[in-house]
Amino acid sequence: MELPFLSRREFPPPSITVFVALQTLDILTTLIGLRLGASEGSVFLGRLMRAGPLAALLIGKILAVALAAAALKFKRPRVVVFLNYWVAAVVTWNIVLIMLSGLRAG
Repeated sequence: MELPFLSRREFPPPSITVFVALQTLDILTTLIGLRLGASEGSVFLGRLMRAGPLAALLIGKILAVALAAAALKFKRPRVVVFLNYWVAAVVTWNIVLIMLSGLRAG
């Protein structure tokens, strides 16, 4: 007998469209947040920001694309699904910071 709460749930299929959309939203919301006075939460990207915000974000996105490509090549689609959930959380956090910044300014 299989217990439903112990059964292995199906992961959604990896979506490259969602991946690209979330990466784009991350760049946009990060740039808006930085313009409003927020700071970069990632230590790695924070150090790269010395080269400029857009350059740092593009380097980070190149690494994200490389990770997703490697995951798909080695048949690890869950990594892409995990990345999508992670970046969705980051974008949500960025939007919250942008909204809070707007409330403080207004």
